[in-house]
Amino acid sequence: MKIVDAQVHIWSQTVTPPSGLHRKVSSFTAEECLKEMDEAGVDAALIHPPYSWDPDSGAMALAAAKKYPDRFAVMGQFAPDKPENRKLIQGWRNQPGMMGLRWALLSDQEQKKLHDGSLDWVWPAAEKEGLPVAMLGGLFLDTFRDIAERHPNLKLILDHCGLNRHGQDQAAFIHIDKLVALAKLPNVAIKATGAPHYSTEGYPFRNIQDGLHRIFDAFGPKRFFWGTDITRMPCSYRQCVTFFTEELPWLKGRDLEDVMGRGLCDWIGWKLKTRATS
Repeated sequence: MKIVDAQVHIWSQTVTPPSGLHRKVSSFTAEECLKEMDEAGVDAALIHPPYSWDPDSGAMALAAAKKYPDRFAVMGQFAPDKPENRKLIQGWRNQPGMMGLRWALLSDQEQKKLHDGSLDWVWPAAEKEGLPVAMLGGLFLDTFRDIAERHPNLKLILDHCGLNRHGQDQAAFIHIDKLVALAKLPNVAIKATGAPHYSTEGYPFRNIQDGLHRIFDAFGPKRFFWGTDITRMPCSYRQCVTFFTEELPWLKGRDLEDVMGRGLCDWIGWKLKTRATS
């Protein structure tokens, strides 16, 4: 079974401290990431450049994908509210290793762009180009749904399980009814990244397993992608893997293979080759 992490960050500098619970280190290189991936049994990973603390992380991510094409691909971004950047979306995937676009839209200031018209051009343009777009849509589920409904051929990805980013345990699932309703839209998928963070219990995080099961049942194995965001996880990389491969009794067989990598690769069009092993 090929195991593909739906989200990692790498960086070479910290213009500001890494956000939230991310490791407070000055750099985390592709090679350091690969070492941890190898120790955990992870075949490949989708890099999300952390532009907020390393403005050069996009170039670093593309360099990693070029150097290790069977290990890394990239979900990149640009400043979408600058008119001069609109031309960038055309041929975006011509950059080797580039799979699509990702804007976290974490802050209130960033989310204002969803309502002031700054981003209105992005969705039809990405739809036309066939670019998947990932966002922390759990912060604005109603707006996310509106975008998905207006652009049915735009492949959208909800980051970090689509849950309440500021809650843990049951508080993380406060809008789960609204979240699972999005599964009725066939152009919406969900990254089950960062799941261990939502539990205050230790491994195997039993108090969030039922909630994850409900999300999985709604979206199905081909639209529910395992991943870690490893640099802010409260457990080891290997435990992030085995949490899904060994601790969830409802996740077996082909469903498990889809969740652990095949579904993500199909969704974003990553034609990942099988690595040779010694």
